[in-house]
Amino acid sequence: MADGSDLLGLERARGAARVALGPDGKLLRLGQQGSAKAFLPRVHGPVPEVVFLNTSGGLTGGDRLSFAVDLAPGVSALATTQTAERAYASAGGEARVTVDLSLGAGATLDWLPQETILFDRSALSRRTTADLGPGARLMLAEAVVLGRAAMGERVAQTTLCDWREVRREGRPVFLEPLRLTRATLGAGPACLGPHRAVATLALVADGAEDALGPVRDLLSTLAEVEAAASGWDGRLIVRLMAADAFPLKRAMAAVVMATGRALPRVWQI
Repeated sequence: MADGSDLLGLERARGAARVALGPDGKLLRLGQQGSAKAFLPRVHGPVPEVVFLNTSGGLTGGDRLSFAVDLAPGVSALATTQTAERAYASAGGEARVTVDLSLGAGATLDWLPQETILFDRSALSRRTTADLGPGARLMLAEAVVLGRAAMGERVAQTTLCDWREVRREGRPVFLEPLRLTRATLGAGPACLGPHRAVATLALVADGAEDALGPVRDLLSTLAEVEAAASGWDGRLIVRLMAADAFPLKRAMAAVVMATGRALPRVWQI
């Protein structure tokens, strides 16, 4: 696919936002430029909450967006996005998004962005990387929705390259590449089948696998979703598929709370 250099005459969105929290969750650095913004609402819960926003209203070919969170040792925080991100039809090139998460020793971060909605003929490349210090704990969530069911939208063609990587003390402990194309959309039950929404939640923490039993018990009670979970060696992975965004997000919320985490206040459930 073209890199977007042939679209230099068209206006394209650029944005970068970074938040660094120090001891006691105090703000150390806040950097934002272009269409990327970061907000820290007044704390009403047990930990600070960081809310990122793309003010361009969505992504299309040639757009570039980056978010970053840095936590000092021992700091706990929750980070999310204010709304669902939308990847619109591309006239050429791809939109690129990077998310960089850095957790000092013993820090805890719940990265719980709202869903990404892919429109027909969209092209999105996203790379999420997290570096964890000793004893750090990360909840990483990502949800993708194919069009808006309520609007009768169908996605017959899209390109999504979604790379998620977690490293602890420099060693990879979780790596998940997701690729959607026209071919995989029509590949039947081996891929998405009839589902329009899919999500992965990964808990990387010492003893994360201990939550596997309770999470599996929860999944067996959920309606309107297909789900599975696995846990081993400090990792808990939950995968969910549904016909639409709402039951998927409701199931995600239940899993997050079952692991003892709080939901972002901006989530609409």
